Amino acid sequence: MTQRSNKPVSPLVPGTPTIPPGQLVTVNQLQVHTTLAGQGAPAMVLLHGSFLSAFSWREVLAPLATHRTVLAFDRIAFGQTARPAVRHPWGHRAPDNPYRPEAQADLTVALMDRFGLDTAVLVGSSTGGTVALLTALRHPSRVRALVLVGAMVYSGYPVSEIPLWVLPLLPNRLMSRVVGLVFRRAYASLLRSFWYDRAKMTPDVLATYQSLLQVDHWSQGIWELIRATHRLGLDERLGTISVPSLVLTGEHDRTVPIEQSVRLARELPNAHLVIIPECGHLPHEEQPERFVHEVGTFLARLSQNAPQRC
Repeated sequence: MTQRSNKPVSPLVPGTPTIPPGQLVTVNQLQVHTTLAGQGAPAMVLLHGSFLSAFSWREVLAPLATHRTVLAFDRIAFGQTARPAVRHPWGHRAPDNPYRPEAQADLTVALMDRFGLDTAVLVGSSTGGTVALLTALRHPSRVRALVLVGAMVYSGYPVSEIPLWVLPLLPNRLMSRVVGLVFRRAYASLLRSFWYDRAKMTPDVLATYQSLLQVDHWSQGIWELIRATHRLGLDERLGTISVPSLVLTGEHDRTVPIEQSVRLARELPNAHLVIIPECGHLPHEEQPERFVHEVGTFLARLSQNAPQRC
């Protein structure tokens, strides 16, 4: 059985830049750090990528919330959301394991319920795009449209899996320490690889992200996420996702090669592709004005072509 702790993580180091103050809410027995801004339809839910937090949306949250409700939250294993331990060696297979990608999709909808959002446009960056696609597959009536930003579908997170027989050989406490050592040494280099123009990742931005390595149980959370990862077969199910979709990619994305986003736009039945020049894996951080413009244009077309449902 999956065992969970409701103890919240420690706050970020004070004095670093961040998005507007948020709140911890308990959903599906998990304390989730959330930020809600704006008012209006269609509502929007922002899903950040791995090893980041809702801070990733700091440049675009306010502009996006000018005419609509926008919900951003720290995904499990990241930011200020709690990181419960999964005690069973095969706990990653348990349906109630909150780190499973499917559970993350269900959590997204539970948060929508918590804040009274009937439907929403899901904006997913990297593995947040993976979760957005899973949400559209598991809860199609709740997803108004998708904005997929360097979304992982064909490589990395959604196609990885530790063999079941190996997991009992990897003690949680030991692996959490190993993960901690590796990430403390490699984290800054990993972050820099997300940018095309690395000068745009300022010391303040780097310091804020590095402060996330100081919250309670951060390395345990990442290890639990790795343990819960399994092959999703998203590429085999894309044809069933009919909602309007905007596929955004940076021209110089080193994490999810541009060819994968081109393929994603081709295989989704109702998708439009935008390639942002001089940009890496995080267009909303590196080219925020262009990002807001492209999303705004997409939403305008959405309003013209179909009735709003939220």
